[in-house]
Amino acid sequence: MSKTLLYGATKVDEGNEAYSAIASLEQFQWRNRVLVIFADKGNARAARQENQLLADRDALQDRDMVILKIVGGSVRELFGAGEKLDAAAIARDLGDPTAGEFAAFLVGKDGTVKLKASEPVTSAELFAIIDSMPVRAAEVAAEKQQTSEESEKRD
Repeated sequence: MSKTLLYGATKVDEGNEAYSAIASLEQFQWRNRVLVIFADKGNARAARQENQLLADRDALQDRDMVILKIVGGSVRELFGAGEKLDAAAIARDLGDPTAGEFAAFLVGKDGTVKLKASEPVTSAELFAIIDSMPVRAAEVAAEKQQTSEESEKRD
């Protein structure tokens, strides 16, 4: 089982390709986090990944997630929506995962890859990674501030 966490850099070198935004997913940049699942039709690991993640739609919504599945040459939107998605371009931008093998990529709101996995990721693992990101921490803080202000107005 292989999982590579690519998150944790404190200083980003914009010229470094490892930190450049995924061009084929630019419509989601600064709006959504994207999990891209690659697998052949009928892949049991992909089905397990889908079922596990889609069981907690509220948590996906709270984290502004879009989940895409690429099978062959087509993109299927499992959660959230995008426009004119090109499976070949996404695959190319994510390093052309081996055909027939399971692969999952988490792309942050900044458009960079945060996680590469060759085995399904549990919801808890995925949400822990997302919740540790600075952008997510800022979102949670802003939500708490807004809730606090609304509470004060009611009192």
